Amino acid sequence: MPELSDLKLHNGTVWRWNRPIYDMSQGVPHLRVENRVLPAGPTAVDTVANACFYYGLLESFTTSGRPIWTKMPFADADRNFLDAAKHGIHATQTWPGLGPLAAVDLVADHLLSVADDGLAALGLRREVRNHYLSIIEGRCRAGTNGASWQVAVTEAYEDAGYGRDEALTAMFGHYLDNSEDNIPVHTWEVPTVEARTAEGDQPDRTQVRPA
Repeated sequence: MPELSDLKLHNGTVWRWNRPIYDMSQGVPHLRVENRVLPAGPTAVDTVANACFYYGLLESFTTSGRPIWTKMPFADADRNFLDAAKHGIHATQTWPGLGPLAAVDLVADHLLSVADDGLAALGLRREVRNHYLSIIEGRCRAGTNGASWQVAVTEAYEDAGYGRDEALTAMFGHYLDNSEDNIPVHTWEVPTVEARTAEGDQPDRTQVRPA
């Protein structure tokens, strides 16, 4: 079977939203198409909630009235993209008919109902829609997503006197524990970390008091 090393090099350097991936595993070739639009969880339930929100909006925006891209100047879309990349869940977004507002308010107060209509049109049951879209709403109300939680936990360890690498390692340990519990990320606690008392002390997650 061909290794196709040039193709694999190309796939590892050019990151498209949708990309075909060819690889070998134990001598067996496989081909897949990666869809990279949706962000990772960090839990399975968060990932499904992301998918419901995204595809619900997509269905509504492409089947009802004028397409959203005909209502929004490209300059606004460009500014929205950059602000979201810089500030994440704390970004400000400009939306047709609404002007600039906090991203969490845009989603919770305006876009969730649009996504719900789209999911209903796709045939998703009300209880399923409510369950997953409520996770998106909870994320907005709490002002917490996977990225902001990671930053907060890392800073908690650094403030307690741990080095950057130690803080990141400890944060990742909490991340793994919480991911395995499969509960929405906006409900994860940010630990209160005991101040480091001696050089060489290592973060001990069993000694951390929840906030």
